[in-house]
Amino acid sequence: MTTAKATAAIANTTRATGTTATAPAAPAVPPLTGMRLVFASIALALATFMNVLDITIANVSIPSIAGDIGVSASQGTWIITSFAVANAIAVPLTGWLTQRYGQVRLFVAAVLLFVLASLLCGLATNLESMIVFRIMQGAVAGPMIPLSQALLLQSYPKEKSGMALAMWAMTTMIAPVMGPILGGWISDNISWPWIFYINIPTGLFAAWLTWVLLRDRESARVKKPIDGVGLGLLVVWVGCLQVMLDKGKELDWFSSPETVVLGLTAAIAFAVFVIWETTHQHPIVDLSLFKGRNFSIGTLALSLGYGVFFANLVLLPLWLQQFAGYTATWAGIVSAPVGILALLLSPLVGKHIGRFDVRWLASFAFLVFAVVCWLRSQFNMQADVTTIMLPQLIQGAAMATFFVPLTALALSGLPPLRLAAASGLCNFARITAGAFGASAAGTLWDDRASLHHVRLAEAVSPYAQATQDTLERLSQLGYSAAQSWQLLERQVNTQAYMLAANDLFWGSALLFVLLIGVVWLARPVAAAGKVDAGGAH
Repeated sequence: MTTAKATAAIANTTRATGTTATAPAAPAVPPLTGMRLVFASIALALATFMNVLDITIANVSIPSIAGDIGVSASQGTWIITSFAVANAIAVPLTGWLTQRYGQVRLFVAAVLLFVLASLLCGLATNLESMIVFRIMQGAVAGPMIPLSQALLLQSYPKEKSGMALAMWAMTTMIAPVMGPILGGWISDNISWPWIFYINIPTGLFAAWLTWVLLRDRESARVKKPIDGVGLGLLVVWVGCLQVMLDKGKELDWFSSPETVVLGLTAAIAFAVFVIWETTHQHPIVDLSLFKGRNFSIGTLALSLGYGVFFANLVLLPLWLQQFAGYTATWAGIVSAPVGILALLLSPLVGKHIGRFDVRWLASFAFLVFAVVCWLRSQFNMQADVTTIMLPQLIQGAAMATFFVPLTALALSGLPPLRLAAASGLCNFARITAGAFGASAAGTLWDDRASLHHVRLAEAVSPYAQATQDTLERLSQLGYSAAQSWQLLERQVNTQAYMLAANDLFWGSALLFVLLIGVVWLARPVAAAGKVDAGGAH
């Protein structure tokens, strides 16, 4: 019997008997060495960088795109929503798609289709075509990040798996920092289609290099029946949830019938999905991975931490641009120092991760995140560039010890056969938590600002001495009474949103401290935190 047929036979047997395959059915491929390993790492990193960069680079360019294709800014947000929905649906399908088509084939095909979708997005002339092409781009982008992670782990020796995760994490940390800066510059100095066109040479090179180096390391393929019901339920609940999170604030959340319908549909479809997938013989998503304690705890800690982190990632640039007078480009520049320590420390963490209990590293990350959020909670409207950049610089240390250890914790002990599915499910949970965090941050910021606005407005009375003195000074500067009151209202609103941001930063610090306890629910990782990328235990 050939290796491929043996793999299929074992995989089918384990599924038919109701057990889960926990060991590879075929001999594990040996790790790469020398320049072949270096170039494979570059190819996979480039594809991941292009994928993550495209999300943030498009976000800051929405006003330019919307104006050029003749739609409002609110309509233009569907360019983001359509990508997010398709991407969220595709990510958890990575495991099933990998079994059916093979890791290398699927990854290369996804990168090439991403390039094609990017070209079409750049050529789009109206909102409808742009949304269609963004859906295509989001769908093919889904498997790219989990597969790049899985392929990297299998390319490195087991004892250097931490370094592989560090390489992967570095690209996912740099791209969100570069995106706003690059997107703002391209939109201001060239034209928005080039935020998509820059993917073409990068993607073609990454796909070609990956195929040349890794095509002889293809994973075994198993053709299982398509779980149409599971796929349909996944599309419904993820799609409804993502649209609800993206449009909830605009629709005033559950005071809107549309949001209520979306929320109920998502909840019911999710419940049925879980029941169906855990009882079906050939599930589209392998939820049995959550039976592993470390996978569950690692995924939970990574997702919750990322949700709080992403909420702050969204909140800070909004405050800088809307109330502190920063342009999109300068907001990106002020945020850039986060990459300095992340880049310097990530390789060190990856190289020496085997010497430490990853739970201590993750705890350190959450503690540093808490300190960073506390520093931000002390901001005021007089905060200078140095004051704003210092927490960003410190946060780099947290990022270097956050992604790599928690990913190692979640994937520890899993055989190559399950790495793609586990990585896809873990990334799906992380992305979904990020969407929740972003939506919660926007809503809570407005709610807290309204509360502070009422309290501050109570002190701005025509009979208060401070108010009278301010109005007098404004009158001397040539402002009319109406203009003076408008300036006071603007000042009150600015201060209200500053205080609201402080509240959210302080609350984030508290949540990060509490997350330290979640990490310690996991068991100590065998082999000192190394991911088993070479075989089953």
